[in-house]
Amino acid sequence: MLILPPMNPTQIQHREQMLRLIRQNAVAAISINLALACIKIGAGWVGHSFALISDGIESSVDIFSSLLLWMGMVISVKPADSNHPYGHGRIEPMLTFVIVGLLLIGSGVIAYQSVYNIRNPHALPAPFTLLVLLAVILTKEVMYRIQVKRARLTKSSAVEADAWHHRSDAVTSLTAFVGISIALYLGPGYEAADDWAALLAALIIAFNALRLARPALGEMMDEHQYEELVNQVKSLAVRVNGVLDTEKCFIRKSGLHFYVDLHVVVDGSLTVAEGHDIAHAAKDEILEQLPFVADVLIHIEPNAPVSSSQGG
Repeated sequence: MLILPPMNPTQIQHREQMLRLIRQNAVAAISINLALACIKIGAGWVGHSFALISDGIESSVDIFSSLLLWMGMVISVKPADSNHPYGHGRIEPMLTFVIVGLLLIGSGVIAYQSVYNIRNPHALPAPFTLLVLLAVILTKEVMYRIQVKRARLTKSSAVEADAWHHRSDAVTSLTAFVGISIALYLGPGYEAADDWAALLAALIIAFNALRLARPALGEMMDEHQYEELVNQVKSLAVRVNGVLDTEKCFIRKSGLHFYVDLHVVVDGSLTVAEGHDIAHAAKDEILEQLPFVADVLIHIEPNAPVSSSQGG
């Protein structure tokens, strides 16, 4: 059975860096979300704010999604073996769908309870809940910015999904802040403004969840969406001595890694062995310069000589 070749030192270093980032990210996210969930649910309960409680519910979902992300990404970067000749990367977009599912479930719970509270009068939220929400908004926006940088570095759709999870939490906290502010400003009779804010937050969460599913689905379907990487691969290939040009280049993503199928043009008068050596040199150059590329399959195209009838 085909098994991918062992990773070179550059790829091994890249893998270790990614594992370190994933671990740091997961520990920070789980710790912060656990603290925020307790604070928001507790403050919302004491301060009579379901918008704040719903925000706490989303933070609780964030804890589980971060745990799933951590476990799955560790599996994703495992090297190929006899049962998984192309590695374990496909678990990553699958994890994205799980995170999306958790977001949708959380959104549904919040929406249901919001409608119930709108139809049943309750006390006004306490003013101190606004201070809690301000702190949450700032914390979640900082977490989003850190996470999205890591998503770009790792090129991971699951890490990006988790980053937008933080952004959606910041947005829902903002809607809760607006709803509570309206309720407090207008006074008795407007208690439901807090619940309408929670309902709006649920819709925002659902929208973001469905938006995150799109790139993960493209990854599962091997959709072509890596034009910039195609250009990088081709430019590296033509630098290799003996490569005259490049033709087709197809790229698919699996977890944190990319797999490349490339057609290179060489002198048609070369022997099979010479063409083979050029292909290996091109492959080695690409793998060395792009450590997130797991393997390159190169097809040799001969440069057809111009016939005498065409040259005259």
